[in-house]
Amino acid sequence: MTDPIADFLTRVRNAYLAGHKVVEIPASKMKNEITRILHEKGYILSYKIVEGTPYDTIKIALKYHPETKQAAIKKIGRISTPGLRKYAGVDELPRILNGLGIAIISTSKGIMTDKECKEQNIGGELLCYVY
Repeated sequence: MTDPIADFLTRVRNAYLAGHKVVEIPASKMKNEITRILHEKGYILSYKIVEGTPYDTIKIALKYHPETKQAAIKKIGRISTPGLRKYAGVDELPRILNGLGIAIISTSKGIMTDKECKEQNIGGELLCYVY
């Protein structure tokens, strides 16, 4: 697998499109942090890291609107790819859906959202966007 982050995002996107309640994804430190951010910002219901024999997995409970059954995530996509890395300074950070969405950024102080990067005045590699 050349891009595990794109695989993570695609699995979440496909699970929402198929109407699944839970999706399992192979775990890594970066995927765990992205999942934590998605949970903190309310895009997923809950998550659990299951330690297994060959490898750990992340079980993510997807979030839907209770009445209309619409997915909490409208769009999720990769910004920086292994073939073309995208970096941005604190002044160049993107505003996703005019501030309603989030951009997840890998910085020297860990993985955080665009708003947290602006508060701490640091830039980094633009991993993905969610709204």
